[in-house]
Amino acid sequence: MISQMIVQPSSWVESGIQISKVKGLNLFKFTDELQSRLEELSTRKKADLITSDEDAELSGILELDRIFTLLNARIIAES
Repeated sequence: MISQMIVQPSSWVESGIQISKVKGLNLFKFTDELQSRLEELSTRKKADLITSDEDAELSGILELDRIFTLLNARIIAES
């Protein structure tokens, strides 16, 4: 089994997360800066130019994205 390094999603709680009102609901979103970083890292990974540290960062951001998707789906379902 290969273990994967990951930057803890909680490291972006202070600087990478915002709550936005969408159709009257408060939903979790990335800040513009974190969204840009996600896109940059994704592009580097597709081009096979990503470092191991960047790959760990990308894994953390993607995990946070999965968490937000789940939380936002629950918020929407309960509205």
